[in-house]
Amino acid sequence: MVERTVKLEKINDVKAFVEIMTTFDYQVDIISGRYVMDAKSILGIFSLDLTQPLTLKIHADECDDLLEAIAPYIVQE
Repeated sequence: MVERTVKLEKINDVKAFVEIMTTFDYQVDIISGRYVMDAKSILGIFSLDLTQPLTLKIHADECDDLLEAIAPYIVQE
């Protein structure tokens, strides 16, 4: 499992992020506090607190292609 922190600041960021996520077969969750949503669900993501960074959990060991595609949204720690 791979975890990254992502930041989705604008409505268009969420839309583009979900479009990218749906092109991959990985199971991916996005987490805000105690809420866990499917990262491929635009309504689920909009129900989260987008003012804070979100945790992305990718249920795969090798997902470099996905990480590269979402690089603009990953928060560098």
